[in-house]
Amino acid sequence: MSILKQKGAASAAEVARLAGVSRSAVSRTFTPGASVSKDTRQRVLEAAKALNYHVNHLARGLSNERSRPVCLLGANLNAPYQARLLDTLTQRLQQAGRAVMVINTSGLEADADAALRQTLNYRASATIVLSGTPQASLVETCVNSGQHVILVNRAGQFEGADHISLDYSSSMFDALYMLKQAGCRRLAVVSSTIQSPSLLGRENIFLEAAQEAKIKCHVYHCGSTSYQTGVDTARQILVSRNRPDGVFCVTDLIACGFMDAARQEFNLNIPDDICVIGFDNIEQAGWLSYQLTTFGQPLEDMTNAIIERLENTDASKQSGEALLFQAPLIWRQTVRSQNNLNKSPVEGE
Repeated sequence: MSILKQKGAASAAEVARLAGVSRSAVSRTFTPGASVSKDTRQRVLEAAKALNYHVNHLARGLSNERSRPVCLLGANLNAPYQARLLDTLTQRLQQAGRAVMVINTSGLEADADAALRQTLNYRASATIVLSGTPQASLVETCVNSGQHVILVNRAGQFEGADHISLDYSSSMFDALYMLKQAGCRRLAVVSSTIQSPSLLGRENIFLEAAQEAKIKCHVYHCGSTSYQTGVDTARQILVSRNRPDGVFCVTDLIACGFMDAARQEFNLNIPDDICVIGFDNIEQAGWLSYQLTTFGQPLEDMTNAIIERLENTDASKQSGEALLFQAPLIWRQTVRSQNNLNKSPVEGE
């Protein structure tokens, strides 16, 4: 058989013609477990290589739930936490043999809606909605289409979807306790104008913990969930003589901006002058310049739970399950330990 390479993808009919076999022989060659002779298989594989032929698994898999792609729906995918979540999840999905389609909803809603409808045309087997702010209308489209929908850190928003969420109650009360033990009595929450369910949960439960402890706490929303918001908030609240001495930032990225401004523009020492706690445990939180005390999201455990839900073939358990994970404390150097407290009385006591 004379084999000449060509550019572009060929059809199965062209492979059959070059190999001198039937179209069904080509199909059997690329179907696991199908009966085909060794000679025929070799001829087909050589022809396929020469013609740059690849099986259209998408077309083959329209009736096969496992072969259909999984759609990832998310916004702000360039942010450190979102990027890490996307990286972890796509690696695990690929290891599980699942094709992945990513829809970035950070742009215009109409563009995101058009992209999402494209995944519905491809009959995506499931849609995983990442933390952040993909529009509710997009999620509703997936649910109403009968897709298996898994929501990450958006608990309670939609019926008929699986929820992978964090227990903010324990971590926020722990954060308040740490600041209280460090002698902090003027607290602030640095939050975001992006009122996503996960950020609101952290903010509200921390305020509840402060109220129970009878400690005054103010909330600041100076911008989106970004490094610059941390900088801008520090510039706003650290100019006061009655500035906070303990700060909880709803994300590590905001905390990094806050810390840089506190040190460089106000010459404050962290944690001696002010204690700071973040959330997410992004890579930057562990850098030497930050060493941020924070709470980590157990991405490996959460991702494993997502894969398990996708692999579950029991139709009665395909949707509506809620899984709650703990966010472990990562203790570093931005909160004073009780042994290192200044012996002078705390102002206001």
